Amino acid sequence: MTASDSLMITRVARGGQSMGSDVDVLVVGAGPAGLLLAGDLAEAGVRCTVVERREGESQLTRAFAVHARTMEQLDARGLADDLLLTGLRNPILQFLRIDLSHLPTRYPHVLVTPQYNTERLLLARALDHGVNIMRAHEVTGVQQDSTGVDVTVQTPAGTTHSLRADFVVGADGRNSCVRQSLGLPFPGRSAVRSMMLADVRMADPPTKPPTVAAIGDAFAIVVPFGDGWFRVMAWNRHHPMPDNASVDLEEIIDVARKALGSDFGMHDPRWLSRFHSDERQSPRYRVGRVFLVGDAAHVHSPAGGMGLNTSIQDSANLSWKLAAVQRGRAPDTLLDSYHSERHPVGHRVLRMSGALLRGVLTTPRALCGLRDLSARTVLQTPPVARRLAKAISGIDISYAAPAGAHPLVGKRAPDIPLTDGRRLYEALRKRRFVLVTPSDSEQFPSHITEWADEVEVVSPKGTTRKSVLVRPDAYIAWAISDESPERRITAVRQALTEWCGPPTPEPLHPTGATEQSPG
Repeated sequence: MTASDSLMITRVARGGQSMGSDVDVLVVGAGPAGLLLAGDLAEAGVRCTVVERREGESQLTRAFAVHARTMEQLDARGLADDLLLTGLRNPILQFLRIDLSHLPTRYPHVLVTPQYNTERLLLARALDHGVNIMRAHEVTGVQQDSTGVDVTVQTPAGTTHSLRADFVVGADGRNSCVRQSLGLPFPGRSAVRSMMLADVRMADPPTKPPTVAAIGDAFAIVVPFGDGWFRVMAWNRHHPMPDNASVDLEEIIDVARKALGSDFGMHDPRWLSRFHSDERQSPRYRVGRVFLVGDAAHVHSPAGGMGLNTSIQDSANLSWKLAAVQRGRAPDTLLDSYHSERHPVGHRVLRMSGALLRGVLTTPRALCGLRDLSARTVLQTPPVARRLAKAISGIDISYAAPAGAHPLVGKRAPDIPLTDGRRLYEALRKRRFVLVTPSDSEQFPSHITEWADEVEVVSPKGTTRKSVLVRPDAYIAWAISDESPERRITAVRQALTEWCGPPTPEPLHPTGATEQSPG
């Protein structure tokens, strides 16, 4: 047990009586969703602890696709450039032969990189901001009341203790203890059983990876990680096995030869596993002071590589809202919008990935040629191809806007260039709202000093009459068009009061500083 773990545990044991919280937010699970959330909260000055049952960093991974919208979220945290160095950029989503190169983003591709590379960057950021990570500890129960949440934690020695938090976020995967403690169902079904996974070396790797094919009875995909290792996924319709059944490399080689026509000289596997893919979603992402993100809230097929991406974007949506409420800058009702915005996204991803997978795996051998021809015909239709590329990449995700709102409200904010030489997503790296307003509004900062800690004012390059308030998660909260500077100021102050809380007489912290208490 580390010294920080011991310190944390000595601050508990309150016999069921609420006596204040040990931590503002406790995150269960140190995967990508949990680490991004914890890093965001700590950067905002919220005391955050992560409880993770794994003892060390994982060297293995199931997820390997990072799509454009997730790259944009990482860019808004200063991490995208580093992640790009770890993988391969593929402008074609080979699984569906979808062209991503025309997406309206700095990242018109899917980045193929093992999940542990994403985790390492998010872990380093979280630690830099003071997040306390309790490894080799496991959450075994969650109970809440009107003032906080008590979390039972089992230590590596097998003893149990209780931690109290103002809020708890379950990022603990498909078998989430947090979700089960809430009594929430996880309805759905199995999409495919006995999918085999392997990380291997190859003597004669494919020349145009990723390589994917299905003949009805067999399916295989080969994905290069860029470091000499290849991920192979294989499925044999006629040989279903339970998840805990051992996997033999020869079985994967046999399926690859049937589906792809070659095994590419696979050898020296460092990891072999078997799993089944479910389509499930929790009916609620929030229960009182407890939230679910990522696989704890939804699981779906690997088709399209959207799982990791949806999970990270869940956390990007929730983190700034939790920080605003915890710091007293927003009412508790703001937290309800996490479920109302992200549950429909999870449902859409579940349906879309399931349809893609069934289209590939359930086609009889005799009809595979007709299926492939039909798919090519549909996907080569430009409007269809563009819509599907935006949907899978996450670029087209938007949130419902209130009646009468500007048409831009709820939409993804594009990464426009600014007059100060930065891009919008670089301005978002301060984890604050960004007010994008015409350059004739240079007097704006002096009129909104009460929100100096909550919003940065910038101007776009070029001519525009719009003013747009961008949320910390890079979606548009409010917009107005064609108003005079004077009327614009009045409207902006009203919008800031709604989104950032009532005006304060002075900034909450000195410029450039943040409060951070140890977790």
